[in-house]
Amino acid sequence: MTNKTIVTLPGDGIGKTVLDSALRVLDAAGFEANYVEADIGWEFWRSEGDPLPERTLDLIAEHKIALFGAITSKPKDEAFEELAPELKSSGAIYSSPIVGLRQHFGLDICLRPCHSYLGNPLNFIRRGVDGKLEEPAVDVAIFRQNTEGLYGGVEWSGPPKDVHDAFMTHPKFKQNFGGTPVEELSISTRIFTKKATERILRAAFEHARKNGYTSVTVCEKPNVIRETSGMMYKMAQELQKADFSDIELWNTNIDAQMMWLTKNPENYGVIVAGNMFGDIASDGFAGLIGGLGFAASAQYNPDTGVGVFEPTHGSAPKYADYETSIVNPIAMIEAACMMLDFIDEQNIAIKIRKAVANVIEAGEVRTYDMARLPGNADVIQKGAASTEEMTAAIIGKLT
Repeated sequence: MTNKTIVTLPGDGIGKTVLDSALRVLDAAGFEANYVEADIGWEFWRSEGDPLPERTLDLIAEHKIALFGAITSKPKDEAFEELAPELKSSGAIYSSPIVGLRQHFGLDICLRPCHSYLGNPLNFIRRGVDGKLEEPAVDVAIFRQNTEGLYGGVEWSGPPKDVHDAFMTHPKFKQNFGGTPVEELSISTRIFTKKATERILRAAFEHARKNGYTSVTVCEKPNVIRETSGMMYKMAQELQKADFSDIELWNTNIDAQMMWLTKNPENYGVIVAGNMFGDIASDGFAGLIGGLGFAASAQYNPDTGVGVFEPTHGSAPKYADYETSIVNPIAMIEAACMMLDFIDEQNIAIKIRKAVANVIEAGEVRTYDMARLPGNADVIQKGAASTEEMTAAIIGKLT
């Protein structure tokens, strides 16, 4: 086992709490690493006008692997109000540091697995034909293109004349929006490139083949968004025919997929989509396995070896202020396991996932979400496990 240096990015709110839990589990499972903490998040936006300082980018560039907790993001005007007074004339504009990380390092491949654990009281249940309750096993891997599409950041409010003139060359824009005053227009673009689209499609097919999935589903909207969604589906057809004929290719529209995922989630294996639709689909499937307390994400660039691993939940500042932390650390621990997979430490990842599964199946230790309690500070008195208790229970199951 190689002793690596891992960059830790606690961020805001509960980010530090769940990250600390994951590091304790990694240590107890026998993972040997050096950890260097880096600056990211709201504190650095307010004090420096930059939530993603250059020094943090330099650390990740040097060490390549990062574990990320959570960040707070607010709308543009609210962010400006919280900026230090001496920085308000600097021209600083807030943008999400996690999006900045993705774009800076080209972390265009995002994998969000949604796997149900036996015994989780939050698992999706449906009523069968005979009236009996069924609990279908969910095991879906969602590949989300991570740097393009609606999250690419190419947008304007009151677009400049050259941009407006360019849009006016499109007959539908001219017909539907040509009479709208420029100052009343806000425009966001949805840009797909063939290079990035092929990379995410190939990653999805390769994952399916490696892990025994029989199908890859393109989840877009090609019947309406004909150029971008249409390009992705056409490229998927060509790729499947040329290189992955052993894997079935399915095609669903994002709106229909959100209905079908609660009808027959067990039918789906690997799903691939653009940035926004991948985000939506992954949250939808996460709801079937217990919600954001169980949802983790890997984002990486296979060319450079840079990878950032995180839970998909937010910073939840309300919970960060509780005297005893009640948040579920499993999503962050799952993210740490994805990191282990990425750096070829699968044996330790398997050990940790087995421990998590054993704790959940035993049902003796449940955080407030698993106990179906509101997230109030008094849930510990009502029988819910604290973050510390859940972490200790997982460590206790490590063998």
